[in-house]
Order: sequence, then C-alpha cells, then structure tokens
Amino acid sequence: MTIKRSIIIFIIITFSVHLFASVPPVPAKIKCIVIDAGHGGNDPGAIGYFKTQEKDITLALALKLGALINEYFPDIKVVYTRKTDVFVKLFERADIANRNKADLFISIHCNAASRSTARGSETFVMGIHRSEANLAVAQKENASILLEDDYVERYDGFNPNSAEAYIVFSLFQNAYLNNSLGFASSIQQELTGRLKFTDRGVKQAGFLVLYRTAMPGVLVELGFISNPQDELFLRSKMGQESLAKGILNAFANYIHVIDGNKPQDFKPLFTDLATHQDFKAELDSIINGNKKHEGIIKTEELSNQFVAINTTRYESTCENDTNLVFKIQFATSSDNKPLNSKEFKKIPSPGKYFQDGLYKYTAGCELTMEDAKKIQNTLRELGYKDAFVIAFNNKVRISNAEAQKILNQ
Repeated sequence: MTIKRSIIIFIIITFSVHLFASVPPVPAKIKCIVIDAGHGGNDPGAIGYFKTQEKDITLALALKLGALINEYFPDIKVVYTRKTDVFVKLFERADIANRNKADLFISIHCNAASRSTARGSETFVMGIHRSEANLAVAQKENASILLEDDYVERYDGFNPNSAEAYIVFSLFQNAYLNNSLGFASSIQQELTGRLKFTDRGVKQAGFLVLYRTAMPGVLVELGFISNPQDELFLRSKMGQESLAKGILNAFANYIHVIDGNKPQDFKPLFTDLATHQDFKAELDSIINGNKKHEGIIKTEELSNQFVAINTTRYESTCENDTNLVFKIQFATSSDNKPLNSKEFKKIPSPGKYFQDGLYKYTAGCELTMEDAKKIQNTLRELGYKDAFVIAFNNKVRISNAEAQKILNQ
C-alpha cells in the first residue's frame, strides 16, 4: 500500500468516525421509504436465458411494491429513484433518499452466475464482505459506475473491480446496522419461507448505493435471472405480484417491530402467495418441447451451462489494440451486429466487445483521453448523447483510473 493511499484511507477513517458519531437515532415511525429499481437505461443489468433484462424486472417490482405501500400504508410517502427505463447514477440514487429524509431505503436487484444451477435469494446490508462470493456480488452491482463519465472524480478514484478498494467499507457498520439487518431478515423470511426460494442468507458487502445513504437500507437480490426457473418466476405477472406482496409483508413486519411490538404478535398481510416451485412444471414443459417461450433460443440447451457472465469477447478495426487505447462506448445491444453494417457507416474505427450477455459497441482508438473526448463529442453530435470514454489495455477492458495509472508510469 502506497503512502498516498494510506493517507487517503486515514482521511476516510477520520471523516467516517465524525460522520457516524453524529448519526441521529432511527425514528420509531416510518414517514418515507425510497424504492430503488436497480440498473436502467443503457445499463440493462444481468441478462437471463430467455433474454429477460434485470432492469425490467427491478422496475416492475419497484412500481408494484410502491403501489402496495400506497394502498396499505397511505400515510407513508413513497419515493422512487426511477419510474421509467432511464439510467440513474449510483450517487444520485442515494442523494434522492437523503434529500427526501427517507426512513428506509430498499434497492431491488436480480442475481446472476456463470452456472445455470445457481439459484435462490439473498439480501445485503452495508458492511465488509465475508467471502469472495459476497465481494463478487458487490462488484457486479457497483460496476454501474463505469457507465458514468465522471466516476473517477465522483467516487474519489474508487475502482469497483479492485478488491483492495473495498477495505473502506469495513468502517461503515453504523448506527443503522441493526435496523437494516432486521429488515433484511424479514425479507429473507418471506422470500424463502412463503415464496420457497433457496435461502442464501442475509449478508454484508460494500455497495456504493447503500454506503451513501443516511438511513437503514438493504439491497435484495430477488433470485437468479441466469437460472431458468428463477427467471420464469421473476418475469411472470404472478411471480412479480407474489414478490411485491412478500416484500410488503417484510415491510409491515419491520414497522411492527420498530414500533415496539413483539415479533411473535405480527400477522402478515398476505399468506397465500405463488411460490418459486410453482414454475417447475412450466420449465419442464418448455424443456420437453411441449410449450414455447418468448425469447427462447434452443429448448435443449436449458439444462446446459450458460456462458459466463463476465466473459468478454473482443472485435475491433483498431490497429493499436495491443497498446493502451481509449475508446468511446456508444451503444449496447443483445444483437451481434457486423461492424460494416450501414448504421455504423459514420462511426470512426468501430469496434465491439461482448460482456455481461450483451454486445457493446465502441468508436475511436485513441492513445490519449483528450483525443478520445473529441471522438465522444462527434458521437454526441450524431445523436449518441450517452456516449462515454472507456479504456482497453492489450484488448482487455480496464477502468479509466487504471489507465491513468499506466500513463503516469
């Protein structure tokens, strides 16, 4: 660890001790809850076998949950970080919660793995990861900041792919931890008890979206979108309604407990819910070819192992790809489009790479950030308003912060 990094961590520790020493006690009454639908816009999140996009599941669940809270708890204000398919930066999601002085924050996500057999639900609270698996989940969700133009400055050089960067999160087990753990436990009880998901437990990990919120909060991974049975449940109307009602039960239980009532006296609002297991028959029918499912590729491949989520395949017209180069990512698609197609005719030095189940299209191949930003401006003039600069070293995608370190060396 360098002297500079040691000084930075010391400053963070000093600031953190001061910040959380003055944290007010958790209010007994819930007046406002913020519901965060993970991913969105040009950030689809994980992609399922049936082409389901995580961002669509999380938005549907957020809106359904919010509607139920409005119905059963009309005095509680519900705030959404997004209500449409738009990209919201991680720090903005936390800022929304802080500006509204929320009493509770819930971030909704779907899990994914390279193995199609991985399944179940898990709920996270802010803290330090206890295993490599927990770190991997946090890295996957925090990777959204790589889509933000100014993430290096905005997040103080934080690199979501660096395990060392997560050391700072061990400091943030604050006054809200017990309440966060209580709510997380209630969610897991609903998802695994009433909805019959495999229980992967309540865990701690360093999620940026939780780290920046000043209230109890959880990040729930509803199920594995990379598991066919989990995915069918997550994308179905019946499954989404049951998930929303299950989380509402957990929310009602949380209110019941912090208001001073005995946990054993809690009565759930909903008891008869569809379960994850109800979709086993539908999945078997698809596998056996008796039923078709929208978006399916080959039914016989359902039982096979999926392509690894983090696998990257690279293709480019760039002559300098063996060097450190800067490119501009301007589009993302589930379709593998040829680089010589008409829509890329005006794109300088087009390229593409495959990651997280999607093809990501790039322009330019510049040796400096300054030259790359000129290409970025050109693309924005062509209508690609969300185009942003990324870096590759020897054809491997790296963070802009890592690229800057290489340049400094």
